[in-house]
Amino acid sequence: MAYRDLRGFIGALEQNQELRRIAVEVDPILEIAEFADRAVKQGGPALLFEKPRGYATPVLINAFASMRKMEIALEVASVEDIAGRIVEFLEMRMPEGLIGKIKMLPRLAEVGAFFPRTVARGPCQEVVRTDGFSLLDYPVLQCWPEDGGRYITLPLVFSRNPDTGKRNCGMYRMQVFDERTAGMHWQTHKQGAEHYRRMERHGRKRMDVAVAIGADPATMYSAILPLPPDLDEMMIAGFLRQSPVEMVKCQTCDLEVPANAEIVLEGYVELGELRTEGPFGDHTGFYSLADQYPVFHVVCITAREEPIYATTIVGPPPMEDYYMGKAVERIFLPLMRLQLPEVRDIAMPAEGIFHNLMLVSIRKSYPGHARKVMHSIWGTGQAMFSKCIVVVDEDVDVQNVREVAWKALNHIDPERDIQFVMGPVDSLDHASRLPNYGSKMGIDATRKWAGEGFTRPWPGVIEMSADVKRRVDELWKRAGL
Repeated sequence: MAYRDLRGFIGALEQNQELRRIAVEVDPILEIAEFADRAVKQGGPALLFEKPRGYATPVLINAFASMRKMEIALEVASVEDIAGRIVEFLEMRMPEGLIGKIKMLPRLAEVGAFFPRTVARGPCQEVVRTDGFSLLDYPVLQCWPEDGGRYITLPLVFSRNPDTGKRNCGMYRMQVFDERTAGMHWQTHKQGAEHYRRMERHGRKRMDVAVAIGADPATMYSAILPLPPDLDEMMIAGFLRQSPVEMVKCQTCDLEVPANAEIVLEGYVELGELRTEGPFGDHTGFYSLADQYPVFHVVCITAREEPIYATTIVGPPPMEDYYMGKAVERIFLPLMRLQLPEVRDIAMPAEGIFHNLMLVSIRKSYPGHARKVMHSIWGTGQAMFSKCIVVVDEDVDVQNVREVAWKALNHIDPERDIQFVMGPVDSLDHASRLPNYGSKMGIDATRKWAGEGFTRPWPGVIEMSADVKRRVDELWKRAGL
């Protein structure tokens, strides 16, 4: 049975000894962040701060901060199970014959069950305030000393495409400017920013935006997934949780939000209004620089009677976001292989902070195959931000970074095997020559073929023979080792 809300998830974490309640007072200014950073680096539990200093609202952090917590969040024994479900649906074909079609009906009904369902009212609207409220009524964190202020870091930001009417749910940090306004960190490549640009082209003055904070884990997680623009994140959340997400209409704008959310901010962005946002201690491990971003005006806050404030921090890896990203890597591998069946596995090490390094193993079939894969990845959705792609043969375990480094460094002739291209880069790349535009590097670390101009013999890997290993296994025991 899918978690109904955030509280169900908290209960499951606690039942699995993956949550610690913190009864002492801890300040949301820097102190909670330091707790969270230490805990994730030590492989510790999720933290529920019951008495954040100055607030009655508890704070939940590090709820996704390990692969075990991700499994609890998605209610699976392994995130690979979700990848398996994706493969099943990708391979689903209408069978021949009446009996086969009848047997297929339950699967088709299951697909229909993923779509979100609108309800008349939800717990997120137990309290409705259109006056006398402040964003600082909640324990919003300041995460790092040089941050520009306090940031809402785990928001589900809902907007609507004015051309198609389809909604988008993304996760964009929000710097709290004052009681009623916050920055909306829509990086130029994100769908929220695309909706904003389309609104401008339509000559609109305002854009409705709603922000949900705290929901069931699959719904929260769906906001970070690299989905095609018009694929509804709430439908994917339904797929992940195998139960539809209940949605409720906002009180003051034409948007819907998860009915079981903890807190909802309803408001608008005034088109053309920009304000300096940042700096912010980002997932790169460096401060992202201050820049101009749209301003979100809050006109109404709805909430549960006694809400829980869900948040996260990012910074020097590994942090909570690494484990969320690692699950994305495993879940979406089948979709990458749908386009690139030669890909055997991918890995994005923590130190590569998602977009700086992707390791790819392939079943090489023809000269130049590694370069074809590089360019395909650079042409695919958010994978276009991959600054460095290293392609190796299928017998290399890309989950073992030491093995990749050893074999790749042995296999390359740098001038021959390294390729540079220009294109879009992540907005948080502080080293690029221009914002959002710079160079990327591909490394062909596969064995080289005669068809690629390599005529020398390629050496084999040193390995002891199996029969000697077996004999020494026995001698090893007799030797007392």
